[in-house]
Amino acid sequence: MKRTTLRRAGLSVAAVTLLTGVTACGGSGGSEGSDGSGGFGRGGDDASARLSPVAALRTAEKSTDGADSAKVESATTMGSVMSMTADGALGWGDGLTGTLTITYTGGTMADTMRQMGTTSMEARYLPDAYYARMGDTFARQAGGRHWIRYAYDDLESLGGSSGAYLKDQMQNTTPNQSVKLLLACGDVREVGEEKVRGQQATHYSGTVDVADLAQKNSGLDRSQLDDLKKTLEQAGVTTETVDIWVDGRDLLVKKVEKGQTTAGAYTQTAYYTDYGTEVSAEVPPASDTADFSQLVKQQGASAGS
Repeated sequence: MKRTTLRRAGLSVAAVTLLTGVTACGGSGGSEGSDGSGGFGRGGDDASARLSPVAALRTAEKSTDGADSAKVESATTMGSVMSMTADGALGWGDGLTGTLTITYTGGTMADTMRQMGTTSMEARYLPDAYYARMGDTFARQAGGRHWIRYAYDDLESLGGSSGAYLKDQMQNTTPNQSVKLLLACGDVREVGEEKVRGQQATHYSGTVDVADLAQKNSGLDRSQLDDLKKTLEQAGVTTETVDIWVDGRDLLVKKVEKGQTTAGAYTQTAYYTDYGTEVSAEVPPASDTADFSQLVKQQGASAGS
């Protein structure tokens, strides 16, 4: 594999991981198995019955946010582009921190990773940047450096409105964001009581308009929001369904986000356990780290020559 191609592949893999490992943007879809019980906006005139799911979710949002950390296990698919798993722990008490082991299990991204000598990578999240360890084959073609550093400010400056939104999401993402998704969507309903890995939990479901959500839950200005909406539409991203399960302690224990993009169907399932667990994430050595913005400049210079 040529050096420029390998560098481009490394950037591509890490960027997709950055986007899908933490937050989802998907398209329309439906939730299976609902009987409409306890429905919000689904029949019946009892205001308290309609509001009960919202009240429960507000409690879950507060409890999950206050837990500060959790172990995370997730699986993500996006059409023929990729399927991947992630396992580790994340903290959000003082900015997003944590470490995940990400393994590509299928799709073109897995093929790309195999060309770089591995299908697994380590991801470290720090309050100001995200780091992706790309492996020995990539390092041999990148000046001996294994890690790529993505400063969140660089994401905004290099990615325009999409980068600004990604920066915003990366710096403010916690498991309770999935609860906020449902509170913001306006049609949340309680599906019923179900078991999640052996423990009793309450299942809630709703459909989210991604562009509207960005307006409600980000610090983007009107121009940035308009540009982001165009980008989302071009990617085939309009709405997504969100299903969450909340346990007896009012903590999120499972989420499923589904949608459709131009790359194909998108699904992400995540499980959260061991709230309050100890989380650590160290900054990789500078001598072993390549900066994303510099790699982009080098890639541009190579293309120009």
